[in-house]
Amino acid sequence: FSCEWAAARFRFRPPHSDLAYALEAGKGGTRALLMAVQAHVIAYLLFTRETECTHLERLCRLRQKDQGQALATALAETLWAAGGGSRAVVCLVTAPITTVPREGYRANSFTERIRLFEFSEKAAAQGFISDHINCFKGEGSHGVILFLYSLLFSRTLER
Repeated sequence: FSCEWAAARFRFRPPHSDLAYALEAGKGGTRALLMAVQAHVIAYLLFTRETECTHLERLCRLRQKDQGQALATALAETLWAAGGGSRAVVCLVTAPITTVPREGYRANSFTERIRLFEFSEKAAAQGFISDHINCFKGEGSHGVILFLYSLLFSRTLER
């Protein structure tokens, strides 16, 4: 992955601002993936989330906690759809380990540390993602790469 991909994470605009619902997207390859998740974030905020606010206020009056919940829901919905409505796989990074790469393989100290968590219930996947949301939005988390891997494993390599 390029430096742009390695640095990409799910980052919202400041809470309580006019664009509090918006994910920040840099230029390049990660933008398409971020915008697909953005569509799910907006759908959740407008049509699913229970609140007394009007539609426009639903988007703008977001606290940081609301942003995290919207992101967790959007990621879970997307992974569940990728898994055909029957499974979702979430990839997270474990602590650094020392491995010797196999012949023909170049270690990158990231892929070797990925751990897969498989769920057969959407609510369980969403709860897990919500509990680990900083793994996708924290600085240096490689959040977009983790989500891309999660999509691939949820969809399965055969499909």
